[in-house]
Amino acid sequence: MLNIDMRKIYNFYPVEPAPAPDALPTGGDLYYECLDCTVIVNSVPHIKAACACGNLQGGGGKLEIKDPVRVRVVKGKLK
Repeated sequence: MLNIDMRKIYNFYPVEPAPAPDALPTGGDLYYECLDCTVIVNSVPHIKAACACGNLQGGGGKLEIKDPVRVRVVKGKLK
């Protein structure tokens, strides 16, 4: 698993209005920021990815979220 700080590559902007925790959107330009450890993970990770505290983890296009209330949906744009 790669530990890449996504903020070095992308600028992130919160999705407004914020989606409900039980209906989080996915897409190539959508990312999830863990509010506990502030790590950002793609909403459809194709390589193995996880946040530091374990709230977000996945790979192969699937992401598991332990506590969706502790997630912020953000859009990423290349710097």
